[in-house]
Amino acid sequence: MLERGPNCECCDRDLPPNGAGARGCGFERTLGSACAQGVRAGTRPNCGGEPVRRPVRPAVGLGRHPAWTGRVLKAEGCPPREAA
Repeated sequence: MLERGPNCECCDRDLPPNGAGARGCGFERTLGSACAQGVRAGTRPNCGGEPVRRPVRPAVGLGRHPAWTGRVLKAEGCPPREAA
């Protein structure tokens, strides 16, 4: 089961587990849509991977398998993606 961070790791904005505003990568790190497409221009700050829309877990699924509550925040925030 995917680990779903409750916040954007760049700006610490809350991301509801059943909302469509979160992006994730192959390492299960979490970004909000605004940071993923804005400041990061479509790449993850740690691995350089592509953040994709995180699947929405239906309410019935959240009841049986609650979302993870641990928060991760990069202390330095997420630097803008460097131009290639």
